[in-house]
Amino acid sequence: MKVFLTSLFLACFLLIIAPPLMAVVDLYEFDTESQRQRYHALIEVLRCPKCQNQNLAGSDSPVAEDLRRELHQMLLEGKTDREIKTFMVDRYGEFVLYKPRFQKSTVVLWGLPLVLLVLGLGIVAYIVRGRQSTNTRKMSLDELSSSEQDQLKSLLKTSSEETETPP
Repeated sequence: MKVFLTSLFLACFLLIIAPPLMAVVDLYEFDTESQRQRYHALIEVLRCPKCQNQNLAGSDSPVAEDLRRELHQMLLEGKTDREIKTFMVDRYGEFVLYKPRFQKSTVVLWGLPLVLLVLGLGIVAYIVRGRQSTNTRKMSLDELSSSEQDQLKSLLKTSSEETETPP
């Protein structure tokens, strides 16, 4: 019985582990090491159009496989990174780029963080200046007239007498 349970456990374990081990790994041949480095750099910065926020390197979808194959072919043909990115954008749209280009349609995307930063700094400056002006507006006893000083002293004296008497 013990041997049977051990065998059953081992079989289940192998069934669970086997699918990830059988995953297909793309092996592409390149003419130069430079092409290989460019390939790996590009599959990191290009997004899979089908997957939810995954780059081509991390996606196992058929679309990502096709794009990696197309990218490999374009590199072997001697295309530049710019030509490859332009091809991908023409075919799949700006979504395929993790860093969208600066265009009229992306001005808000690129400009909003700067606007929010300037607005935040303005608010901080306004608050700091408000505190400084409040501190400079505080009056000292020397700025009070003699009648105001007498009135203040009597109020302070009355206040201190009230706090000293136990209830």
